[in-house]
Amino acid sequence: VRGTHPYPVLIGRGLAEVAADGVRGDATKVLLVHPDSVAGPAADLEAVLEGRGLEVHTLVHPDAEDGKTLEVAAAGWDAAGAARLGRTDTVIGLGGGATTDVAGFIAATWLRGVDVVQVPTTLLGMVDAAVGGKTGINTAAGKNLVGAFHTPVRVVEDLDLLGTLPVDDLRAGLGEVVKCGLISDPEILDLLAGDPEGALDPASDTLHELVVRSVDVKAGVVGQDLQEAGLREILNYGHTLAHAIERCEGYRWRHGDAVAVGCVFAAELAHDLGLLDGEGVAAHRRAFSALGLPTAYTGAPLKDLVEAMLSDKKVRGGHLRFVLLEGLQHPVVRRVEPGQLRAPAERTGIDVH
Repeated sequence: VRGTHPYPVLIGRGLAEVAADGVRGDATKVLLVHPDSVAGPAADLEAVLEGRGLEVHTLVHPDAEDGKTLEVAAAGWDAAGAARLGRTDTVIGLGGGATTDVAGFIAATWLRGVDVVQVPTTLLGMVDAAVGGKTGINTAAGKNLVGAFHTPVRVVEDLDLLGTLPVDDLRAGLGEVVKCGLISDPEILDLLAGDPEGALDPASDTLHELVVRSVDVKAGVVGQDLQEAGLREILNYGHTLAHAIERCEGYRWRHGDAVAVGCVFAAELAHDLGLLDGEGVAAHRRAFSALGLPTAYTGAPLKDLVEAMLSDKKVRGGHLRFVLLEGLQHPVVRRVEPGQLRAPAERTGIDVH
């Protein structure tokens, strides 16, 4: 990933040693942050690190979004303090997107910033959360409103770790993969259409190629715009509604599932605004449906979703802003009035009354 602080994203299989290589030579300690669900790979990585003479301290946190809390971050600071983690030492985040977010936040805030190596173990983490240097935790005010930009020193994506993932989690991760195809790389959509079974097989060459291409899309954008001043906003395609769904559902919806619905909604909205033709909308529905991802939402009503959207980070001056497609692979940002959301919402299954 290029930019002011460039770093490598290494994608392959059996990469525990490669992750350990990310710890600088004068480090003496590592804080390994992981959920209990990856205790096996964590023990393997800990053994590699200890074999190199490093003192390893661990922070085990609750799974998924329950791990992205101030309490977990505070426990990380306590662990770093007890370990006397110094400026040359390293935090390693081993887990899904929630882990890479909270581990990165701990690293960004401990001693005002120490090295972090990200080792995502979920597809969503590999193609989205671990790449780009965004870290964050959730609070009562909303998702990811507290955080920091803190680039990792390296990201290590071991595809063997996907073999432990429930298929529904793997499928949800493909929501972000489809998004990358819609905003930037048509070859991703072709790969998914040609081999949807391979996309859900951790051992397949298809999934390997999809991960590489999705990381390329994200790296290309964040390398030009680390702190979301402009271009990086296009990566939020589908996310305005997705984050509102997640918030209204108490973060019980998988992120990739919410993104799938959000992208279909954005396509319907773009169609109403004269930006995207009917075939473009159909392409959205086909891509997500072929993978078994949702294309409709029947939970919270539109008024609740709009209220949640208005607290989103992308709001400017109290106005809703959406990333929309002016044709596939041509994202633009548009200001939208709440009244313009009714018809697209209805076609996405949302209660507008």
